[in-house]
Amino acid sequence: MQAEPARWLLLVHQLPAKPGYPRVKVWRRLQALGAVAVRNAAYALPAGEQAQEDFEWLLKEIGELGGEGMIWEARLVHGLSDDDVRGLFNAARAEDYDAVSKDARALAAALDTEGAPASPGEARAKLSRMRTEVARVAAIDFFGANGRETVEGLLSGLEARLQEDETMADEQREQPAGGAAMDELRGRVWVTRHGVYVDRIASAWLIRRFIDPDARFKFVPAKGYEPEPGELRFDMYEGEFTHEGDRCTFEVLVSRTGLDDPALAVIAEIVHDIDLKDAKFGRGEATGIAHVMDGIAAANRDDGRRLERGAAVLDDLYEVYRRKRG
Repeated sequence: MQAEPARWLLLVHQLPAKPGYPRVKVWRRLQALGAVAVRNAAYALPAGEQAQEDFEWLLKEIGELGGEGMIWEARLVHGLSDDDVRGLFNAARAEDYDAVSKDARALAAALDTEGAPASPGEARAKLSRMRTEVARVAAIDFFGANGRETVEGLLSGLEARLQEDETMADEQREQPAGGAAMDELRGRVWVTRHGVYVDRIASAWLIRRFIDPDARFKFVPAKGYEPEPGELRFDMYEGEFTHEGDRCTFEVLVSRTGLDDPALAVIAEIVHDIDLKDAKFGRGEATGIAHVMDGIAAANRDDGRRLERGAAVLDDLYEVYRRKRG
C-alpha cells in the first residue's frame, strides 16, 4: 500500500531590497526554526500546530519589517518528492551536528596537548555550550539526521575525561554494558534507526555472526521510540550500544563483547574511517568499501535487504583479513 503523502507548511515571502538587515534577521529566524529552502524565498516545515504557530509569528515579523508573505499547507505532486524534502532537512541537521563534532574534536586535541591551553573550567564551559547547541539542533531534527550519535559520543567522552582519571575512564569504557555477559545478549531483538548505513550494517553483521546467529532486527523512527522488554538499541541516541568517545558503534560492540580478533580489528578501523570521516586510521580501502555501501543503500530501500547485502560483503572482507591476520 502506498504511503500517505506528507503534509508540509510553506512560507513564501518577500522583503524590501534595502536595508539588508531585515533579510538577515528573517533568515536567522528561519534557521532557528529548522526550516529549509525548497525554492527562492520559499521555506518548508513539516506540517503541525507548532510549525504553523512559528510561521505565523514570523509572518507577522516580516510584515513589521516592510515585507509580505503567505503560509500554505501543501502536498507535493511534481518536482521535489517528500523524500527529497526530508533529505534537505537531514542534510542541514547533519551539517549542524558535524560542526559541533569538529569543535569537540578540537577540544579533545587541545586537552591532548602537553600544557593544554584550556583550563578544566574553560573546557567544561566549552562542553556545556556544545551540549546546549546539540540540544538546540535535536529539537529541530525532524527526521533523525545522521550525526547525533557521533557528536553525543564525542561529548560523552569529553565528559568522562574531565570527570575521571584517564585510567579509570579506560577501564569503565571496556566494561560490558550493564555488566552483561555474552549469553545475556542472545535471544534479543536488536533495534536501530531506519535507513541503515555502514556502522549499523556492520554492527548487525557482527551481532548475527559473532553474538547471536538468531538475532532479530527491528527498524524504527530515529525519534520517539520507546524500547520494549527484551530489546537492545544500537547506533541510536541513548541506545545500549552506540557511539562512545570517538568510537563508532561497531568499535564499541567489539570492545564490550571482548571479541579479540585481528580481522575484526581491521574491519572496525575501516568502519570507523567511513562512519566518522576523520581518517583516524587512514585505511586506504575505506573509500572503496564506502562506495560499495553507497551502492547497497541506493539499490535497496528495505533495511533488511541492506543488512543481507552488506553481510555478504563483510563476510568476504572478514575472510580476507582473517587470512592476512591484519
